[in-house]
Amino acid sequence: MSTIDVTRAAKSTAIAPSGREVIYRTAGRGHGEVFRLMSPSDLGEQLKPFVFLDSFGGVMSEFASAGGMHPHSGIGTVTVFTRGDVHFDDPEAGSGYIGYGGVEWMRAGGGVWHGKELSSGKSERIHGFQLWLSLPAELELAPVDSQYVEASDMHQVGPAHVIVGTHGGVTSPVRAPAGINYLLVTLAPGQRWDYAPPTGHTVSWLALSKGSLVGPASASTGELLIFSEEDGVIALQSGPDGATFVLGSAIPSPHDLHLGYYSVHATAEGLATGERNIQVLKDQLFSLGDRQRASGSTPIYRG
Repeated sequence: MSTIDVTRAAKSTAIAPSGREVIYRTAGRGHGEVFRLMSPSDLGEQLKPFVFLDSFGGVMSEFASAGGMHPHSGIGTVTVFTRGDVHFDDPEAGSGYIGYGGVEWMRAGGGVWHGKELSSGKSERIHGFQLWLSLPAELELAPVDSQYVEASDMHQVGPAHVIVGTHGGVTSPVRAPAGINYLLVTLAPGQRWDYAPPTGHTVSWLALSKGSLVGPASASTGELLIFSEEDGVIALQSGPDGATFVLGSAIPSPHDLHLGYYSVHATAEGLATGERNIQVLKDQLFSLGDRQRASGSTPIYRG
């Protein structure tokens, strides 16, 4: 996989002598309100440990009826909502609501089937992002770990909710691997905000859910921006309608990506084991019968 072709990047000038420039932008691909902004086989190769990002929106009841049980291994999934809320119900984690500032985290590790843990909340329409993180080799086959953290239990620094990692002296309760920051940010109209990535976080990007950004890091709703790797702040300013976005920075993953259909692993051996475990879990899950699977009584199936 080649590195990002900077000749395709939008023209941009440096924010400041030590600032990070926008080197690439994309509106992704999709239809309606669902867009794939990053995949393991394209931008995920350059942005790992960030390997997949979907922007999704619409009527939650339609997502719930269209979705179904599906497997993962080797990754952590991070789901946040920028508008609306959803209800979560998991026998091992309780029940409640996830809205703006809250998060669903799941470490798939050695293999899991899921898809029934989230349903319609108090709002009819939603918008959110689902992010996949590639797990380091020592965690790629770890036990499944799920968390549902409501907004009231998350930490905020200025306009940023700290979804994953540490920022501004506070640390997220999410049990994600070290070396990764993931923030959910809303700026008021015309507000200026600078993000200083931690030392070693040479991978950095943002995806805009609503509003606009102006200046060198200009962006429109739905765009994903990738920043250059040099040290320095990411300087942002919202447009006249404000801006809501997610922003990620991380120490680059040293591992090659080993890809399955629903899995991303740090090693070939891990992928083979993860996919074998997924098949075993499938056989167990489907032996439960259609009624039990459809009822949501197995929202996350760990075996």
